[in-house]
Amino acid sequence: MHSSSSPLSTTVSKVLDFAVVPGFSKIGYLVRKKLGGWSDISAFDLTGKTVVITGPTSGLGAEVARLLAPTGARLILVGRNPQKLAAMIAEIEPKCVAGKPESVIAEMGDLSAVRRACKHIRKLTGHVDVLVHNAGALLNSRELSAEGIEQTIASHVVGPYLMTSLLLPELQGGRVVTVSSGGMYTKGIPDLCNGASLEMSADKYNGSQQYAIAKRVQVTLNEMWADRVPETEFVAMHPGWADTPGVQESIPGFRRVTAPILRSAREGADTTAWLAAIDTLPSASGTFWCDRETWPIHKSSATRKTDTPEARQLLWEALEQYCRL
Repeated sequence: MHSSSSPLSTTVSKVLDFAVVPGFSKIGYLVRKKLGGWSDISAFDLTGKTVVITGPTSGLGAEVARLLAPTGARLILVGRNPQKLAAMIAEIEPKCVAGKPESVIAEMGDLSAVRRACKHIRKLTGHVDVLVHNAGALLNSRELSAEGIEQTIASHVVGPYLMTSLLLPELQGGRVVTVSSGGMYTKGIPDLCNGASLEMSADKYNGSQQYAIAKRVQVTLNEMWADRVPETEFVAMHPGWADTPGVQESIPGFRRVTAPILRSAREGADTTAWLAAIDTLPSASGTFWCDRETWPIHKSSATRKTDTPEARQLLWEALEQYCRL
């Protein structure tokens, strides 16, 4: 675990992490913030830099946009709802030193829309300093994307993979930040070596499990991108347990039980905004973060066993096939 703070704070953080509940909750956030002496995101100067954020109209994505607005960054907001995008831009524009944010309309699970969005982004800028992959949702019923892909995998994995691939020329020297979830610790990479799919079948579908699989794959791909594209930095993070509209709508039972200790959406978004704002990563490309510290991507031998070179190669090939790259 990387931390720029004292040995005491590192020890406390590890204890919180081991205990899971306090580490993922508001308690972990507040303790690490105090011990780490964190600087406010508004103290960072991103003048002249362009930041693209997907899913910026609610929850964590909206808070990332709000946090980065005063930093001087030029913001490009990618969302599927024009009215919500316009409302978000109207809200944060007064705080945006770099002027009015740009909007790009796209559903991240619709690969044709992602391709159009990338063309639009290229017209707006010749260089993307930071691409934040935040869009997505936890679905309680199995839905299909425009291309017939299970929607969770389409919007969390395939769409972001395609957008990253298409924007690589603009991202040279830049950074990609992927918002994952602590839920990924419960799932390994599907057994692609023996014919399994990233997509859960209709008869076995479970929204929370499919979401966890998607989040596991995001973190695995983050490491793979870092290995394959050294000229761009790749980081992933998880926000802890944050009280967002997605949590309220998708897992209301979990929210009722954990409500007293849930982080606010802003607390959950802090590390994403920090990873977008810091000039130099304190650790290597490909790392996984929470509360401004690096975290391991596995907590159990069960998920670690699924993470083989063969599984990773098949995963990459599956993404290329999805995107027809």
